[in-house]
Amino acid sequence: MLVHTNTAEDTEGFGARLARARPDRDDALAVVYLTGDLGAGKTTLTRGFLRAQGVEGAIRSPTYTLVEIYESGALTTVHLDLYRLHDSAELDNLGLREWASSGHLWLVEWPERAAERLPGADLILTLSAGEGGHDIEVTARTPLGEAWLARLRSPAPPVEKRRSES
Repeated sequence: MLVHTNTAEDTEGFGARLARARPDRDDALAVVYLTGDLGAGKTTLTRGFLRAQGVEGAIRSPTYTLVEIYESGALTTVHLDLYRLHDSAELDNLGLREWASSGHLWLVEWPERAAERLPGADLILTLSAGEGGHDIEVTARTPLGEAWLARLRSPAPPVEKRRSES
């Protein structure tokens, strides 16, 4: 799937759409890799995703801390930005294993810097900036990713109540 966004607001909107299209699978770990050059819109898309998940307050890029954790109902979102990672072994000190379980969703910027130490991606979003905006290519890698992509392709993914909101 290829999507073009013209503005930062459009990119945030696509992030929100991606969040709303997420299959209601709180019994599984979900992993999204966000790849692309600096300025391609990875953090902007993540901000829209997290807002749609109900996260309030400041949403920062974890460029210096490497990881930010966001709680929203029954789902814990782990936002990783691995741009400043010098060695993938640095991930061992972050305690990520405890978040590699059901009820967690990982949004990973710059996954190529530590792919051998990360859970495999359900979806890979490749972002690229151009003169007229951003292109976002979405690729599914697992059955969960395929289900997610199918929901994303529908004209308006359903807004549904998550179990935690009931």
